[in-house]
Amino acid sequence: MKKKTVFSYVTLLLVLTLVLAGCGNQNNNPANPNNSGNDGGSEGQEEARAFRLNLHSEPPSLDPALMEDNVSGTIATGIYEGLTRKDESGNTVEGMAESWEISEDGKTYTFKIRSDAKWSNGDPVTANDFEFAWKRALDPAIGSTYAYQFYYIAGAQDYNEGKTTNADAVGVKALDAQTLEVKLNSPTPYFLGLTSFYTYNPVHQSAKENAGWAADAATIIGNGPFKMGEWQHNTSIKLVPNENYYAKDQVKFTSVDFTMIADSATELANYETDQLDYTGKPTGEIPAEQIPVLAESKKDEFHQVGTASSYYYMFNMEKAPFNNVKVRKALAMAIDRQSIVEDITQAGELPAFGFVPPGIVGVKGDYRDEVKDDFFKEDVEEAKKLLAEGLEELGLSSFPEVKLTYNTNDSHKAIADAIVDMWKTNLGINVGTGNEEWAVFLENRNAMNFDVQRSGWGADYNDPMTYMDMFVTKGGQNNTGFASAEYDALIQKAYASSDQQERIDAMKEAEKILMDQLPILPIYYYSSVYMLKPGFENIYLDYKGDIEYTRGYYVAK
Repeated sequence: MKKKTVFSYVTLLLVLTLVLAGCGNQNNNPANPNNSGNDGGSEGQEEARAFRLNLHSEPPSLDPALMEDNVSGTIATGIYEGLTRKDESGNTVEGMAESWEISEDGKTYTFKIRSDAKWSNGDPVTANDFEFAWKRALDPAIGSTYAYQFYYIAGAQDYNEGKTTNADAVGVKALDAQTLEVKLNSPTPYFLGLTSFYTYNPVHQSAKENAGWAADAATIIGNGPFKMGEWQHNTSIKLVPNENYYAKDQVKFTSVDFTMIADSATELANYETDQLDYTGKPTGEIPAEQIPVLAESKKDEFHQVGTASSYYYMFNMEKAPFNNVKVRKALAMAIDRQSIVEDITQAGELPAFGFVPPGIVGVKGDYRDEVKDDFFKEDVEEAKKLLAEGLEELGLSSFPEVKLTYNTNDSHKAIADAIVDMWKTNLGINVGTGNEEWAVFLENRNAMNFDVQRSGWGADYNDPMTYMDMFVTKGGQNNTGFASAEYDALIQKAYASSDQQERIDAMKEAEKILMDQLPILPIYYYSSVYMLKPGFENIYLDYKGDIEYTRGYYVAK
């Protein structure tokens, strides 16, 4: 692939990226001692103040190699920065790298690290820190579930899978303190955007000596716009401006204060009593029954935007009866998705009959417009027939005792209760339910210690591959037991091709296999609902529904 072709494709991605921004515009001068630095400034002037929002739980890890959820990722947005970052228009712009060059064949990237890049302790950020971080994440001993995101790099997969113990064989190398060279297996048009993803963040060299460095505010050394100020585990996190950040003049908030409230009603109450400036997705929740009311009564603060994320259930295919495809199909076909999004979630979600959500780039437009999600349909009578056949094939006279688990959240509970009721009504089966705290929930997922488990996936970059390569055989995020040589071959074909039509055709066929085998049960495509106090500017959700707050500010109106 020629350099010109690479840049043309990147340009296409940027043009098609959905950027979903929301900010208030009415006067707000809360008298709250938590708003440090709020001096009640004059109308139209910026005020130095904190930004307060909620996390629904404790971050499981703040180690870039081990992060795998949007709670951890939201904190990472503040305290780390990769080679690139996304601006308010969704474009890939300079981060720690001030420039880069791409070879004529599209397989070698050479990044120049900015000379004024520093860690929060004042040490310089160097190319060596990126090489160290990426190879560390690939080290099998670390156990990163996201290591596969580096498989685009030459030698990365062999090193991660233990086929070689030579880290030098991985195609990432610091040529000098300011120059990082990355060699890819094949041209990857979205690779530049991938370098803004949190797994690609640098790690300070002190991690070599301190295994527990990422678990305490005092030992976390970051390189982002903010740094860790306080971490009261399971209670709150405070980020404060990083005085060593190269663009510190763009950081306006005196702090970013996260509470940890699991109950959505309590979160909303804190917002309404001026203890929070933001409530709702992606790291909080507005009670579903309040959404229609707030949409009318708080029009200046209420925001509802579509996001490129999918909500689904995972089956443990290593356990009966979910090791039978007819049983899985029966469960998928026996629920009423429209009822779920209209009567339970009520936030504008769309029923899902595929895995890749709207908002992801295809060949000339949106992938979901080009590849229709009509892979299966709801049909109760057919579901009954398939269930009976599946149980007979398994030698079971009745549906066994199983449990559907979800992480603690009011909406997840309501959806689970509705679905098990649909299964009982439509199929005559009983399925138990149970909730787990976030860290325990993720641990059980990775250990495949579940029967059916709630899940959701947001894009790591704007390409269908961010969804499709999850389910390759023994993939780091494939916690279902699904394995298909045909599926794997299609993903490899899409990896290797530089022709977008060929790539999309391969991923279309892979998605068809996935939806035919149904190791997952698609439920809906997300829509994000949130509320933001008037006066806050440049706070927005990106196309995949992640919140960007690092360059936000407050203006008295």
